[in-house]
Amino acid sequence: MSAEHEQHPLFMPLVFVGGLIFGFGLGFSHMAQPEVVINFLNFDDFGLLFVMGGAAVITGITFFGIGLFRERAPLTGSVYARRLKTLDRNVVLGGGIFGVGWGLSGICPGAAYASLGVGNIFILYGIAGMFVGAYIQGFVRSSRADEDAPATAAD
Repeated sequence: MSAEHEQHPLFMPLVFVGGLIFGFGLGFSHMAQPEVVINFLNFDDFGLLFVMGGAAVITGITFFGIGLFRERAPLTGSVYARRLKTLDRNVVLGGGIFGVGWGLSGICPGAAYASLGVGNIFILYGIAGMFVGAYIQGFVRSSRADEDAPATAAD
């Protein structure tokens, strides 16, 4: 790794602090409780909308503003750039599948970990399911990539 792309020594501690703030915010707002999320999905409680909306506004302003003052990220040295993702079949299907899992479990990945912090030990089933589901998806994707690879003379 070149000196230009070495991680700043404060990178990992700041990631930890960010996670700490994120987890505290989820716990404080009660968003780490599956019952609250289910109530949102049943249109009984719109608190999650305000929590997510507030987070999105603050994050959007921060990422927009930082790009005006800095060309590179201070801790990683990476160039600030937009990552454009097209709305394709995988995004739509993956979002739908994610939504079904979210609705059935009542919790999304970040909140699942925070839910452990508020004493919801049963969320470990959901976390295990997330890992197994991601592993299966990776296995299927790599299998398809192997099938789609052109045959070579060595085959």
